[in-house]
Amino acid sequence: MSAQTAPRKKVTLHHLQAKKQTGEPITMLTAYDYSAALLGDRAGLDVLLVGDSLAMVMLGLDSTVSITMEEMLHHCRAVARGAKNAFLIGDMPFMSYQVEVAEAVRNAGRFVKEGGMEAVKLEGGRAMVPTIRAITQVGIPVLGHIGLTPQTTSALGGYKVQGKTAVAAHTLYQDALALQEVGCFAIVLEAIPAPVSAVISRSLTIPTIGIGAGAECDGQVLVYHDLLGLFDKFTPKFVKPYAQIGQQIGAALVQYREDVTQRVFPGPEHTYAMPEEELAAFLRLIGQN
Repeated sequence: MSAQTAPRKKVTLHHLQAKKQTGEPITMLTAYDYSAALLGDRAGLDVLLVGDSLAMVMLGLDSTVSITMEEMLHHCRAVARGAKNAFLIGDMPFMSYQVEVAEAVRNAGRFVKEGGMEAVKLEGGRAMVPTIRAITQVGIPVLGHIGLTPQTTSALGGYKVQGKTAVAAHTLYQDALALQEVGCFAIVLEAIPAPVSAVISRSLTIPTIGIGAGAECDGQVLVYHDLLGLFDKFTPKFVKPYAQIGQQIGAALVQYREDVTQRVFPGPEHTYAMPEEELAAFLRLIGQN
């Protein structure tokens, strides 16, 4: 069997760390349902993140803060059914880990036990150290997330770039070191100036995953709906749409509506035939011969 046709191996934390060491970029994508997970897995992506961004792109909420544990677990289970090779991470929703450490550990465990995830992601820097330590000590890998943290945009003053001053950049740098020290296997850097992300990435022994943080991160993540042009409420500067599937879907739905109203669809090629003698017998049975 050639290398091109060899079955893809299951991605593990070892593979992600090896990519950091060799300089091979890590590919991550959000996924929220079975079909997206199936497609992402077939595309050979390293990591699928069931992000709390599904609150906005799937459920139509105004922000990520309203989504619940039960809603997140529902989508995690769907993704776990579709992805067999990518490493799977569940995003812990707002207030599922901030109140008590014990509750955070319990909820992280639910992502693994009930959601089929292999790791969890949570937002925050040094303030989250006790929580991350407790989760990792029970054997659940944690992906950190600093910079623009969508669950706390109100405190940050909105969806703004973080780390633009020397002091702010230094704070992020210290947060990253603290998250590495406490056991995070990788850290998402969101909406951070590229030079700051580059310094952080070079200073860590664990991978960094950038989203709006420049090309020198150890990997990149994008939201599925942004990448495919499926969500048009707003498009962040850091998004590169690789397709405009939303426009194509819209055009297809309009064409479907027109075909039905004009009786163009269904056509003969879309319908099932019946032997004439059986049709005649049926009509006789109902008195319409």
